[in-house]
Amino acid sequence: MSRSERSPLLLAGLLAAAGVAHFAAPRSFDATIPRGLPGTPRTWTYASGAAELALAAGLAAPRTRKAAALASAAFFVGVFPANVKMAADWRHRPTPQKAAAFGRLPLQVPLVLWARGVARNAKGRS
Repeated sequence: MSRSERSPLLLAGLLAAAGVAHFAAPRSFDATIPRGLPGTPRTWTYASGAAELALAAGLAAPRTRKAAALASAAFFVGVFPANVKMAADWRHRPTPQKAAAFGRLPLQVPLVLWARGVARNAKGRS
């Protein structure tokens, strides 16, 4: 299997793992939900986890890969405010935790680019 064939499956695996984590340990995700959103943080945590699982499934199937990859790129942009909130909330934590929280911020860019690359290389519908 070539690198370009593995790439969407690796992205799907990343999203699936994150989706499962939202259901397995929701409390840690609840704390990242921006306060201005309507509803409860837990609802947003579960909705985000479900979205990640759906995106993973879409990426795994060649027929839906392109649409799922484009949706994944949009999703990565959409969750950026939660990562900013986490970094702000963790700014007074010990250095390793603070570094992890702030280190997540620039990682959104390669995730968006990765998803766009998967969409560009996909043969499915858009």
